[in-house]
Amino acid sequence: MGLVRVRGPRRVGVRTAALAGAGLAVAAAGCVFAALGTVAADGSRAEAAAGPVTAVRSAAEATVIDPAARPAAPELSGDDLNGKPLGTAGLRGHVVVLNIWGSWCAPCRAEADDLDRLDRQTRDAGVRFLGINTRDPDRAAARAFVRAHGLGFPSLHDPTGALLLRFPPALLNPQAVPSTLVIDRQGRIAVSIGGAVTEDELGPLLTHVMEEAP
Repeated sequence: MGLVRVRGPRRVGVRTAALAGAGLAVAAAGCVFAALGTVAADGSRAEAAAGPVTAVRSAAEATVIDPAARPAAPELSGDDLNGKPLGTAGLRGHVVVLNIWGSWCAPCRAEADDLDRLDRQTRDAGVRFLGINTRDPDRAAARAFVRAHGLGFPSLHDPTGALLLRFPPALLNPQAVPSTLVIDRQGRIAVSIGGAVTEDELGPLLTHVMEEAP
């Protein structure tokens, strides 16, 4: 699989088996790192030091997948937090941000406001955010979480984590909550992020996928 792994929060390493010539700039912890085109052909890593660390929650790892190697995302269906049918069947043609969260999860609370801002900023551009609420047997706790953060995007209720098992484990560890995937317009997994993510980290990765040709 052609991919780039971006590890944080203070430094980033780029693998050379990645997006050749993509020139993607990755923003993490408030810093913009070097484009992928700076990776040496001999396999050496391009690294850039982050700027001052602020009170942000940095993603543990981001993986950006070459378009030619992207696996198809599974089609999901189920009920939302109000017990109404919800799924991904109608989202083909949109860039989709899929966020896995639980009301019991402190890092999920930390990233929720950033995700909501990005959702509102990108909605008119055709991006759709969708949550998977996991390991919350009581929908009431999940609904309280949504109200507390004013989240405007819907979530599938997945109390057992069964939906998470449908994804490639290398890209979505069902034990890692929160996690975030960016799915391209063709319904393929383009970006995988394990750990809490900030607006500054996710935004440039999302923009990269949005700017790809339909």
